Amino acid sequence: MSQTALTRASAAADRAQQAPGGRRWWALAVIALAQLMVVLDGTIVNIALPSAQQDLGFSNADRQWVVTAYALAFGSLLLLGGRLADLFGRKAVFLVGVGGFAAASALAGSAGDFSVLVTGRALQGLFGALLAPAALSILNTTFTDAKERAKAFGIYGAIAGAGGGIGLLLGGLLTEHLNWRWTLFVNLFFAALALAGGVTFLRNGARADRPKLDLPGTVLVSAGLFGLVYGFSNAESHSWGSPQTWGFLAAGGLLLAVFTWWQTRATHPLLPLRVLTDRNRGASFLASGITSAGMFGVFLFLTYYLQETLHYSPVQTGLGFLPMIGALMVSAQLATLVLLPRIGPKPLVPFGMALAAIAMVWFTGLGLHSSYASAVLPPLVLMGLGLGLIMPTAMSLATDRIDERDAGVASAAVNTTQQIGGSIGTALLNTLATSAGTSYMAGRMPTPVNLADAQLHSYATAYWWSAGFFAAGLVLSAVLYRRGKVAQDANAPAAVHM
Repeated sequence: MSQTALTRASAAADRAQQAPGGRRWWALAVIALAQLMVVLDGTIVNIALPSAQQDLGFSNADRQWVVTAYALAFGSLLLLGGRLADLFGRKAVFLVGVGGFAAASALAGSAGDFSVLVTGRALQGLFGALLAPAALSILNTTFTDAKERAKAFGIYGAIAGAGGGIGLLLGGLLTEHLNWRWTLFVNLFFAALALAGGVTFLRNGARADRPKLDLPGTVLVSAGLFGLVYGFSNAESHSWGSPQTWGFLAAGGLLLAVFTWWQTRATHPLLPLRVLTDRNRGASFLASGITSAGMFGVFLFLTYYLQETLHYSPVQTGLGFLPMIGALMVSAQLATLVLLPRIGPKPLVPFGMALAAIAMVWFTGLGLHSSYASAVLPPLVLMGLGLGLIMPTAMSLATDRIDERDAGVASAAVNTTQQIGGSIGTALLNTLATSAGTSYMAGRMPTPVNLADAQLHSYATAYWWSAGFFAAGLVLSAVLYRRGKVAQDANAPAAVHM
């Protein structure tokens, strides 16, 4: 029997074993809940940081490590987590990730000192690195019908994009009405539901012919990503000329270059380069990373603006982001269900990048007494519409038509680009904003008005740079994405329902 015939026979067998449609949608609910838990954690703790710092008594210099410890573990171990999902079964790795994330959240939430809090956050990142790629690869291998896949990725992409804003709202509510520890304890409720649903609705997906783990590749990429994230994180507290910054960045870049070389020679590569060479897939990875870097200009600096300049409470700040979340969810469904099947990604993602860039430029006009309704709301909605066009489209195409054996590591690569992009964006924008504020105050008296204007100037600098990220994303996505609709391969292997 020919290889083509074998592939078609395998696809037919898989289709015959498909779970009922209802089970697939319940599986999506479980995946979405777990993904929401991970995405929320990126912002929900931010609002609680001042309260945690006052309670545990750690310094301003140490404060960043509550965020950085999570990012370091999460960003550097994602590819390993994706390959473990391919090796040992996505359901098993998913459940271990959810359970471990809950335990780490409980540890961090009950911390009596700074070291325990940071340890818990690092463990959250470790188990998140198992959970996130397993969840996305389950989604990818569960929904292969074009219409169902579009709807599923629209929901997933909306959650991934809106989760940061929801985290700000939930973090404000929990911090203001309970205490900062509940921003971590809340994960226990999400995890309990995800575990129960995962056991019930997900199916085992371990391969019979498990490839061997690429240990040299694992060490190289984990150390390289660690160097990049750690280096950019140090840029916030050290100068760019410090060896603590450029040394780790250079070492990280070198290790990743060696990793790429090794993947061309390894018998069982951790990240087969075939995953990256498809034009649409490569463009989606870039779009995902650039968007994550740029959108932190909204979540981070607009949060500061609303609380410190307009004097919003944490709850009011979270509520202020809700229109963006609503616009994002509407735009995500429109993109995946209507636009992507008809016109393809080439006009869609660049247009989303353009909307996001315009929104960031619009934010540069915010003043000390700007009105939320006239000055904040319009660009916030515009940003939501742009992100809704970009994120679900990029997530869907980053794993579209991927070989089943590579689904886990391809999903991990998407999450890695998001995490690394967000880490780079946060560190770079923070550093540029701080430098801009310092330069503004040079030669000026530190009066309240001058200090407030310097703060606005620093925010505007960050918005301009974020707009630059999105402008670069517009150009790259317009060049790299293929023209036309995304072709559907009728003979591609069918879904492996988990």
